[in-house]
Amino acid sequence: MKLKMILAATLMALGLGAQAQQPMVIKLSHVVADATPKGQASIKFKELVEKALPGKVQVQVFPNSQLFGDGKEMEALALGDVQIIIPSLAKFGKYTPKLQIFDLPFLFDNLAAVDRFQASKEGQALLMSMEKKNIIGLGYLHNGMKQLSANKALNTPADAKGLKFRIQSSDVLEEQFKAVGASPQKLAFAEVYQALQTGVVDGTENPWSNTYSKKIHEVQCFIMDSDHGILDYMVITNAKWWNGLAPEVRKALDGAMQQAIKYGNKVAEDEATSYRAKVIADNKAKVLPMSKENLQAWRAAMKPVWKKFEGEIGADLIKAAEKANK
Repeated sequence: MKLKMILAATLMALGLGAQAQQPMVIKLSHVVADATPKGQASIKFKELVEKALPGKVQVQVFPNSQLFGDGKEMEALALGDVQIIIPSLAKFGKYTPKLQIFDLPFLFDNLAAVDRFQASKEGQALLMSMEKKNIIGLGYLHNGMKQLSANKALNTPADAKGLKFRIQSSDVLEEQFKAVGASPQKLAFAEVYQALQTGVVDGTENPWSNTYSKKIHEVQCFIMDSDHGILDYMVITNAKWWNGLAPEVRKALDGAMQQAIKYGNKVAEDEATSYRAKVIADNKAKVLPMSKENLQAWRAAMKPVWKKFEGEIGADLIKAAEKANK
C-alpha cells in the first residue's frame, strides 16, 4: 500500500514537472497579410522571442484576421484571449483623444517626420496614455503614407464630392472626408475589397503595401500620389498581463519587440517604393501624380479638421508634431 502511494506521488510529481515545462503561449493577432510591414515585424518578434527564451515562451502569430478581426481585437485583448495586437492608431480615439493626432490630414510631410515625433518626449508619453484603461503601448510601427484612390481621378477636392469612401473607425477621418463633400463609411479592413468590388464604397485611402497585398488596385481605377496622411500602428498589450510577467521575461519580450519594430519600420520604408512599382506594373489602376497646386488645394480643404479636434488633442501636441517636419 505504501509502495503504491509512493509510486502515485512520484507519478504526480513527474506530471506536474512536465506541466511546468510547458512554454508560456503568447498570441499575437493582426488583420493584414504576412508580407506587410506589420506582418514582417510580427514574424520577426516570434523568431527573436523564441531564440531569447527557448522552451519558455512560444509566440503564435495570427495574420489576416484569422483569430480576431479589427472589430473584435480590442475586446479580445481586454478579456485576455490574445496578449498582443497591433491596431491602427485610428482605433484609439475613444481610449484617449490625444492619439487622434495621427489621423490629422497633411500633418506630417513624410515618414522621417513621423519618426521624429514618435521618438520625442511627447510621442513616447502617448504610449502610456491608455494605462488607466489597461492598455500599454510597446512601440509604434509604420505602414506608410496613405494614398487616395477611387474610380475617378481625384485631382482636386471637388472630385471627391458625393463619393463614398471607406474609412477606419475614426472621427477625425470621418471629418476629413466630410470636409471635401464626400461620404465616409466605417468598414472593417477585411471587408474593403468586396465593398469596393460591389460598389458599396467608391474609394478609400491606404499605404502602398495594403493596396498591393489586398489587391485594392484591382478594384480601383485611380490611385493618387497624395501622401496626405499616415497609417501607423501601436503595438499594445494588456497592462495587467504585462505587469504581471516575471521581470526577466518582460525585459526579454520588450527587447525583442523593439528589434522587431525597428525591422518592420525598415521594411515599411524600403517597400513603399517597391509596392508602388508593383501596382504600376500590374497595370490595373492608374497611378496619378498630384501637382503642388492640387495638393495645396487638398491641404487647404482638409486643414480645418485640425481646428475641429484641437481641443481634444491639444494645441501644444499638434505644434510638437508640426515641428517634427523641420
